[in-house]
Amino acid sequence: MREELRACLEERGGEIAARARAAQAGRLYLSLNAEGRQRFLRTVASFDVDRERIDDLTAQMREAADPEQRRRLEILLRHALEPPRLHLLRRFNSLPEGVKFLVDLRADLIDLAGDDSELRALERDVKELLASWFDVGFLELRRITWESPAALLERLANYEAVHEVRGWPDIKNRLDADRRCFAFFHPLMPAEPLIFIEVALVDELSGEIAALLDQRAPLGMAVAASHAIFYSISNCQRGLVGISFGNALIKRVVDELSSELRSLKTFSTLSPIPGFRAWLEHADEKAAGNGSPHTLRAMLAKRSWHRDPEATEALREPLMRLCAHYLLEERRAGTSRALDPVAHFHLSNGAQVERINWLGDLSPRGMRESAGMLVNYLYRLDQIDENHQAYAERGEIAASNAVKRLCKR
Repeated sequence: MREELRACLEERGGEIAARARAAQAGRLYLSLNAEGRQRFLRTVASFDVDRERIDDLTAQMREAADPEQRRRLEILLRHALEPPRLHLLRRFNSLPEGVKFLVDLRADLIDLAGDDSELRALERDVKELLASWFDVGFLELRRITWESPAALLERLANYEAVHEVRGWPDIKNRLDADRRCFAFFHPLMPAEPLIFIEVALVDELSGEIAALLDQRAPLGMAVAASHAIFYSISNCQRGLVGISFGNALIKRVVDELSSELRSLKTFSTLSPIPGFRAWLEHADEKAAGNGSPHTLRAMLAKRSWHRDPEATEALREPLMRLCAHYLLEERRAGTSRALDPVAHFHLSNGAQVERINWLGDLSPRGMRESAGMLVNYLYRLDQIDENHQAYAERGEIAASNAVKRLCKR
């Protein structure tokens, strides 16, 4: 295997032969099990930089007095700092469906690398390549409708990461006249959505997901809607994790909706709080305030607590306060980033924490991850840039007065 990859790198027999070897290597990789793929990836990772060559060029640069000689050495050093495996990865990209192959290859690397330093280095190389190829300027925004190809609708259902799709009637409901669905596509992966967003067109700020997904609800009038509620944003390609285009997606969707529906005045999410319930398990006395964290955890451990009026009455005030504290105050260790991943995503995009919704998601997943809570992140178009800058530079989180008051109780 190593000799075949080396022959591909050295283009033995010319360009056509190198392409054929790359195609053969790609087919071999796809035929392997997890253990075989790990060995293959280690072989690719072994085509690393020549460190002795780098040290030699660095020493020559320190001694070079002539500017022209230094420029020549800089070019040589630049080439020496690029590991040969990058050329091999680009060779895979030239194949039919090569971009998709590399996206899936990085997904494998994420799963297989673990603490393996060579595989982690290879994963970073693939990520950098993909980041340059998936610049938002290359991406196409498409609206998905009930008339879209069935294969695409199936992908929509399979990739849905927030609210499980329950069959074709559910898909049809999410694509109805008072709904919108958009996705980003790459020109070299035209049938594969990269990320999609589902939108409900309504006349008020939504606080319950069941109402938005209710297939029996009367059809609303999109042309009269004042609120666009982004209730599901799903990344479709694990191999693109960490390559963010969600910000661009939201801005493009806002532009699309604003030009189509002049009545829209408010753009907000209805989002889960996936880290809240796990954080509650470790909340200390200070965060819990007047309520004992042990008592709260004991009550939440009861599977149907949300159906018990006494329990919900007892839990509402402390949980709402704790949720506000979690969203506004808790940070990822050693950083100014919000601890909750969904909060970090929207705050990075310039949104503000607008409203916390009590028992807005009673699904098993919603109860398990978010203690039934949902939050609205509001996108005020005239404040997005200011909010983004304050959060990115100083870790300041924009929030409504109501949420700030909750946090201070």
